[in-house]
Amino acid sequence: MRPTALSCIAALVLSLSAHAAEPLAAVERGIVPVASWGGTPADAGKAKRHAISQITLHHQGEPFKPGTDPQAYLRRLQSWSRTTKGWLDIPYHYVIDLDGRIYEARRIDFAGDTNTEYDPTGHALIEVVGNFEEVEPNQQQLDAVVDLMALLARKYKVSLDDIKSHRDHSDKTVCPGANLYRYVKEDYFRHKVALRLAGEQANTR
Repeated sequence: MRPTALSCIAALVLSLSAHAAEPLAAVERGIVPVASWGGTPADAGKAKRHAISQITLHHQGEPFKPGTDPQAYLRRLQSWSRTTKGWLDIPYHYVIDLDGRIYEARRIDFAGDTNTEYDPTGHALIEVVGNFEEVEPNQQQLDAVVDLMALLARKYKVSLDDIKSHRDHSDKTVCPGANLYRYVKEDYFRHKVALRLAGEQANTR
């Protein structure tokens, strides 16, 4: 029988000392807020409110060259989302850049948007910049995904089994790209999140 993410916690926690992970409270403090990257608040009166029960990973789906200004990208994405797509805001709640910095995008209590048929209500949506059909995610990005997923899983009590990707909810997309989806399919993120959560619990005893 294939082990679940939960059954791997005991084995994973043995390696906790090998990686001195930043406390999740510090991860949360380090998230770049909308105002800091030059974004503007969404119209709360038009927002669809929701409660988080799942975490869903996406990729940008376009090349993101080293040296690209992530804050300028976010401002362009916000403008495109509102004017071209007619959406409330950037469709994702968080965006991770090439250096592993995490940016706040749409407010987490506002349901996201998608170009495909699945309903993102209840999903915390994470976008990683780049096209992972063409390139590999770097370690800073992978670490940031783990940090953010662990933070969200703890804050909203999301089950490890509900950490998935866009293509797990829709057969009309390859998002988050084959090279990033591999980490979802092989349970890399679930295992690492389990380790982070076990470490946080151990540190509070």
